[in-house]
Amino acid sequence: MKEITVDSNPSEAVLKKLGVAHWPTWEKGVSVFPWAFVTTEIAYIIEGECVMTPNDGGPATTFKAGDLVVFPNGYKGTWEVKKALKKQFKHKDGNFVKCALSRFKILKIN
Repeated sequence: MKEITVDSNPSEAVLKKLGVAHWPTWEKGVSVFPWAFVTTEIAYIIEGECVMTPNDGGPATTFKAGDLVVFPNGYKGTWEVKKALKKQFKHKDGNFVKCALSRFKILKIN
C-alpha cells in the first residue's frame, strides 16, 4: 500500500501555488474511525493532531497543525483524532462525488 506523505510547515508560496485558501474545510472532533480513500487527497491541517494507522500493518503516520498531507488513492486505515481536527482539502484524482457516494454505500468501492 502507498504511504501517506507529510510536509511539515510548507512555505506560503507552496500553499498559494496549490490554491489551499480556496479548498473546502472539514472538521472532526476527537474520535477513532476507519476510512478508505477512493481518491488521492491533499490536505492542509489548520488545527489539531491525528494518527493514521494503515490496515496492512505498516507504520502509523502522525500529522498536526501546519502540515501538508497527501493521502494516496487506495489507502485504507484508521483515523485517531487526538486533538480536534480542522483541515482544508482537495481531491487530486477521481472526484469528490465518488468519495461521497462510497461513504453512503450508494457506490460500492472494493
